[in-house]
Amino acid sequence: MKTKTMNVRLVWKQFEDVLVPRLKLSIIDRAVYSYLFRHSRLEGKRRIRFTILWLARGIRLCMGSARQSVRRLIELGVFRLVERSKAGHVIEVRLPDEIRAARPGVLGENNGSQPGATVNLEEIDFMQTKPLRQAIHAREQGRCFYCLRRVKARMRCLDHVVPLAELGSNSYRNLVSCCQDCNARKGDSSASNFLRLLYREGKLTSDDLTGRLRALEALAAGKLRPEPETRN
Repeated sequence: MKTKTMNVRLVWKQFEDVLVPRLKLSIIDRAVYSYLFRHSRLEGKRRIRFTILWLARGIRLCMGSARQSVRRLIELGVFRLVERSKAGHVIEVRLPDEIRAARPGVLGENNGSQPGATVNLEEIDFMQTKPLRQAIHAREQGRCFYCLRRVKARMRCLDHVVPLAELGSNSYRNLVSCCQDCNARKGDSSASNFLRLLYREGKLTSDDLTGRLRALEALAAGKLRPEPETRN
């Protein structure tokens, strides 16, 4: 997809003077954004397909640091994840004025803690504070998202549907409340495969499995929205 001619000088001023301080981007975040911006928007393309290895080599970082930065920039909305596979990742590289978290009045890292902040669920890191984590637990109403058993508060935990190692985020779309047993057994396997395993073991009925797979789709689509408390 081709983009319109941009004022590169203005874009870079917006990035350094607005985006970096407002989102508190690190030196590594800046290097990752700059490198992917160079190979996408400066080439007239919104999207880029790349591997973490290619990125790490290009900016002389270890793969772990590169992966963490890409994940953080996706969570902040600086990049939009289009596709993830073993062959690599496809992201949309956004310009500063296309990033909601960088605009005045939109919730950034304070997560609604400042008076007058507008809560935008899509920009919240739900692992950041206890009230946000509790909002995910409350959404599941005391049941494990996977096996549907009732779980006591001291025995429940949060699970990343898409593992962090696979660039999964801390978005409400990627976090579920579950029992410790399911959390440990699922590991880095896909949620759908794990649900089918529970079905084969007799821990879910056929109707349960169908319902859970639909719940996964609803979660990814942003239909299972938690209700985090905010301060006024």
